[in-house]
Amino acid sequence: MARERWDVVVAGLGAMGSSVVNELARRGVKVLGLDRFAPPHQWGSTHGRTRIIREAYFEHPLYVPLLRRAYELWERLEHDGGRRLFHQTGGLMIGPADGPLVAGAERSAREHGLPHEMLDAREVRRRFPGLRPAPGTVALFEPRAGMLLPEACIEIWHSLARRAGADLRVELPLLEWAAKDDGVAVRIESGWVDAGALVLATGAWLPDSLNELSLPLTVERQLFHWFQPLQSGSALGADACPIALWEYPEGHLFATFPDLGDGFKAGIHHDGETTTPGTVRREPDAEDERRIRELLERFVPDAAGPVREARVCLYTNTPDSHFIIDRHPDSAHVTIISACSGHGFKFASVVGEVGADLVLGEHPRFDLSPFAMARFQ
Repeated sequence: MARERWDVVVAGLGAMGSSVVNELARRGVKVLGLDRFAPPHQWGSTHGRTRIIREAYFEHPLYVPLLRRAYELWERLEHDGGRRLFHQTGGLMIGPADGPLVAGAERSAREHGLPHEMLDAREVRRRFPGLRPAPGTVALFEPRAGMLLPEACIEIWHSLARRAGADLRVELPLLEWAAKDDGVAVRIESGWVDAGALVLATGAWLPDSLNELSLPLTVERQLFHWFQPLQSGSALGADACPIALWEYPEGHLFATFPDLGDGFKAGIHHDGETTTPGTVRREPDAEDERRIRELLERFVPDAAGPVREARVCLYTNTPDSHFIIDRHPDSAHVTIISACSGHGFKFASVVGEVGADLVLGEHPRFDLSPFAMARFQ
């Protein structure tokens, strides 16, 4: 029997892989998608019901052009899927004026001419009564920020990709791959299949998918909690309360998300223990709750009621926290799209587009050199 032959195989159907699969399928590419679980699921990085999207990017101004295109593609995905995926709440970056969060966000906003306001702590409290920034801190407010719904995005990508002809096989992981002169051989449970190209978008499982390539990646355990607000009313709802990043102290961040009806969400950004997908502590414990509750009681006290839910997720981090979007150095037919260091979901729509360009050998729409693996040499 002849082996199956695909134009492209995509391993990993979380945010990045799902977006790439959909983009390839809509371009008429014969594509096979694989995932070890059945997305959307809570075992990797793409879950948690809401994810922040913001433009005044404190991490680096180089991300802003990507974000502008991402917004356009999220709107297209909403239209194509017929489902709301984005809640525009506005966003606050709160901390010392000269700290990396506020200063970095202001740098991006000024460099790219983004609409924004600078507010002192008193003005933040006046506009958003549920928030309690520390005296002496300031905030950058950007009106276009808000929340995306990750599980819904995954469902729509999969639905659209299948409608366009993609074959998505869940609970079926990539077992191994081997480079060939004209492409890649990929082994799954039923045997080997052939492909012109392979995309590795396996997130926290990426270190197991690289063959002999060694990358300096670390997997980090992260927690998000949903709290029942102590006060009834709309002060902490999405119509009145923005998403916020808080710097507490310098270089340490936590994030808060307004209540969409299932609780006020909060989580510490980074500072989690190093782990692996196979050994991570999946159950939240009392210490996890204590750490975030102390911050919530300090900065959003009316949100710090009983915990409604807590979830563990995984960040896959590079040393510089920038992404990897590049071809495998030992095989031009293998593309790596992963290691988003905990801030990648908002970019998934545009990464699907640029990833498909890269796989198909088309001229990239953006400079991808900051995401090349050569920087680790």
